[in-house]
This record gives sequence, C-alpha cells and structure tokens, in this order.
Amino acid sequence: MTVYFIGAGPGAADLITVRGARTLAKCGVCLYAGSLVPTELLAECPPDAKLVDTANLDLDRIVAEIVAAHEAGQDVARLHSGDPSVFSAVAEQMRRLDALGIPYEVVPGVPAFAAAAAALKRELTVPTVGQTVILTRIAQQATPMPEGEDLATLGRSGALLVLHLAARYVDRVVGELVPHYGADCPAAVVAMASRPDEVVLRGTLEDIAEQTKAAGITKTAVIIVGRTLAASEFRDSHLYDPARDRHVC
Repeated sequence: MTVYFIGAGPGAADLITVRGARTLAKCGVCLYAGSLVPTELLAECPPDAKLVDTANLDLDRIVAEIVAAHEAGQDVARLHSGDPSVFSAVAEQMRRLDALGIPYEVVPGVPAFAAAAAALKRELTVPTVGQTVILTRIAQQATPMPEGEDLATLGRSGALLVLHLAARYVDRVVGELVPHYGADCPAAVVAMASRPDEVVLRGTLEDIAEQTKAAGITKTAVIIVGRTLAASEFRDSHLYDPARDRHVC
C-alpha cells in the first residue's frame, strides 16, 4: 500500500500530468481538496474507488482515512491543487505518515505561478533583466513568516516576486513593495489560472490594487511583481547563440 501525493495542477482538469492521471486510475481511495481540485479529475479514479472530499476535514481526520486505507491494503491518491512542493500543507501529512510507518510518494503537478505566467504569455526569467523568481506569501490570518522573509526584506533584492494567498491584502502588498520597486514597476494579478473563469489583470504597482479590488478578486489568485513582466529590450539567450560552442555541455 502506498499514499500518492498528486499535484492536480492549477485548475484545468487537463493540466494534470500523465503520471498523475495514471496514478489516480489505480488507487482504491482518493482524498481530494473539493474546493480547489476540479471534480472532472475524479472520473480518472476506478469506478468503485472511495472518494473523500477533505475540504471540511482536519488533519487528524485526513490521517484517519489514510490509516484505514493502509489497514485495508488500498493505495491512496491524495489529490492536491497545483504542485505539492509549494504551499500545499503536505509536509505535515508526510510527518504523520513517517511516524506511522506508512509509505508515500510524490507526483508533481503544474504550479499556479506557471499557469499564471502562461496566461500572461510571459517568461518570468529574461536575460539581463531578471533571472530570479521568489515564491512567497504574507503573514495575514496564517502562520507567521520566518525572520527575514517579510516583503520589505525580499523586495530589496529587486527579483520578480510571486505572491500566493495575498490578493485580499493587495493594498498592503503594494504599500510594502513600492519603496523597493517603484510605483511604475510592472505588476499583474491572475485569478483562477487556466480555468474557464480565469481573470488576468495587468498594470503597475500604482494601479494594480485598484484593479484587483474592482474585479472583486480576493482568493485563488497570485500577484506577480517585477520588471520581467514588461521586458522587451534584452539580449538573446546564450542558449541559441550561433557563436555558442555546441560541444560544451
């Protein structure tokens, strides 16, 4: 018996990986985040699979479902939105499974920031403009941020920032970043990335907060801030430079 932590992708059902879909198809139990995971994916599960919506379950009850499946010898698909490596709360589940001696594996998925970049039709790393992407959030009605990971500190780097779980507090985000990026810095908000109701807002730190509030966006969104969002004057990548020595790996 194995528990599979599967990234369901950012929202569109067809953005789950082939491996993720194949794993779903062989698991007798599927625990899924009903408020975030597209229900169409449940069709990938075996017809007789036990489906458990974890939206209203606490950690103890989720682990109890896994333990019951373990005792019955059934594989478990633990279906999370996006990719399990970022803001998914899988670490606390893995810690419980380690203590119980229950084996597990991780199947990666398409993260929300990648879907947002696709919606914006932008590469987040552009030669000579920006080569660093910081994925973060803010401390608001959630666990505190570790020392040194506040927006003011991260903003001093000038790197492109992707903020999860922060759309409701967009005024605060803008207020903390303007001193480091400037009011004219390109910014975007993408809500429901890859879904039929996707919303894409483009602007600068000067106007992105008002756009976000006017659109009524408070959740299921990422805020992206950085110069690469509007970069047009930059040198071509060395990767495809005709002068590059193709024999050097």
